[in-house]
Amino acid sequence: MESARLAVFAPVDSTARVEAVVRRLADAIALGLLADGEQLPSEAELAGQLGVSTVTLREALMALRQQGMVETRRGRGGGSFVRLPSDLDLGSLLRGYAVEELRDLGDHYAAIAGAAARLAAQRALPSDLAPLLRSLDEMAGADWDGRLRRLDGRFHVEIAAASQSARLTQEEIRLQADIGPLLWLSRDEHHEMAKRHLFDQHRAIVEAIRAGEGDQARELAERHVLDAVDHLIELRLRLQE
Repeated sequence: MESARLAVFAPVDSTARVEAVVRRLADAIALGLLADGEQLPSEAELAGQLGVSTVTLREALMALRQQGMVETRRGRGGGSFVRLPSDLDLGSLLRGYAVEELRDLGDHYAAIAGAAARLAAQRALPSDLAPLLRSLDEMAGADWDGRLRRLDGRFHVEIAAASQSARLTQEEIRLQADIGPLLWLSRDEHHEMAKRHLFDQHRAIVEAIRAGEGDQARELAERHVLDAVDHLIELRLRLQE
């Protein structure tokens, strides 16, 4: 997961820096790229990595503390520590989206996921495949709960990291945090069947990447996203009835 973590700590955009830092770290925490209880780097080190001032970083950490995603401890052994958020009320979240918004968001996400998979097939080194295979193994043994959902998100971020594109990886992190939890709703009705289907799709994407089949990897990744979005739209329409 090293490449994905490097993208988390890459410099943020030059505009709206407090909001950018909050978003970057909050997304990484929600996806499990930063582990529950993990200590963040010191303020000076983290500010340097993100390319912001310590004042900006402190404002961002304050906002994250207010959201319950970071805990700061004083004294010896102190610092800022990650706190994993509780699971969202996904049904309420879904009601906030119109069908047209879901379709547009799905199209955008499919394009990003497809591009990342294609480039990963072209560029990935054996060391880039190891995190993907490890995530597959962990998902196979995980129960159908928040942990499996976070593993699914992490898997897709690792594909983007294997593309060797920091921008694609950061966009994947952002989109996973936005739509990843919602897409999980589309798989939540028949757990074992959905888990088996999810695992088969993930395995096929990894095999295409390992074989260097860029077009196939792209098509599989796009279809994986769009299938989930189609089911999500069906669920959203049911909520309107």
